[in-house]
Amino acid sequence: MTMETLAQRVVRWQRAHGRHDLPWQNTRDPYRVWLSEIMLQQTQVSTVLDYFPRFLARFPDVAALAQAEQDEVLGLWSGLGYYSRARNLHACARQVMSAHGGAFPRSAEALATLPGIGRSTAAAIASFCFEEQVAILDGNVKRVLTRALAFDGDLAVAAEERRLWALATDLLPVAAPSEPGQAWPRSPDMPAYTQGLMDLGATVCSTRKPSCLLCPLQPICRAQAAGEPERYPVRTRKLKRRAERWWLLLLQGAHGEVWLQQRPQKGIWAGMDSLPVFEDEAGLKLGLQAALGCAVTLDSAQVLEPFLHVLTHRDLYLHPVCLRVPAGLSPQVDVLPGRWLGADVWPTAGLPTPIRKVLVQQAGAST
Repeated sequence: MTMETLAQRVVRWQRAHGRHDLPWQNTRDPYRVWLSEIMLQQTQVSTVLDYFPRFLARFPDVAALAQAEQDEVLGLWSGLGYYSRARNLHACARQVMSAHGGAFPRSAEALATLPGIGRSTAAAIASFCFEEQVAILDGNVKRVLTRALAFDGDLAVAAEERRLWALATDLLPVAAPSEPGQAWPRSPDMPAYTQGLMDLGATVCSTRKPSCLLCPLQPICRAQAAGEPERYPVRTRKLKRRAERWWLLLLQGAHGEVWLQQRPQKGIWAGMDSLPVFEDEAGLKLGLQAALGCAVTLDSAQVLEPFLHVLTHRDLYLHPVCLRVPAGLSPQVDVLPGRWLGADVWPTAGLPTPIRKVLVQQAGAST
């Protein structure tokens, strides 16, 4: 197999059969490409199709995003999950403005120095926007290349992942002659090649039951020739899941306002607005008594239906408890930090999906 053979097959297939009508395609605008790449991490295309245009409508360029408050960014991101992406997105926009004059760097190496942009994302931006001859290696591309090469190195081992990066670089389309002042090699085929690998992994070379007969790499795919494409990629280390139970205190004011507090800057839902969280029901009762004294007890509380919220490596069993607070009464912020957000404000706040679910359901039940 030569690098021309694999690259040319991918480019030819992408131009004829790949995806071309996604809203972040057919552009060399690094802002739009960057935004889509961050949104698509760990998120289905169908979900991003809803969020991408709404995000662009509010933040049409990197300057608008940089000027926004983090709470507003988190609010628009609410429901996409993996909220560190939104915080890094905001930090990255501000750094592009402050350190790069509002223009994204034009090389993958420089892009990778920005918050939230890893090696593969940086390469995707540089490839799509600037035709840089640089490899990407996201989950879909790893699957395509490890099968095509029958690469059986364990990707849980850093040295094996580095070896795959080197092979991916060797397979890139041939670079065009260097232009005067060009600091990095480029190829006009890079956008189609990069998109083609992504499209193959997303639509043809699936994790289970890949559609090998439709794949342009089928004649040269070593895993398919051996009859075991699903063996690849090899990764022995598995995520260890654990379960936690959280008790959520939903305090409602007389006019529909709710008491929300900001989560710590590290950990689950970092920096987002949330209902106060307690490890158990006893802790919730103690916290409520300390914050409101004897004015309010759990006797009149409504214990809502518990539900499961699944994270990447954790199962959260959430137990919401709703309690109405008399007008003019507020928790002591030194005991139960937070603030009241009115019914016209909290829907736009940066809320984790399960917290928003509880608030929407309870708001509907109160009307």
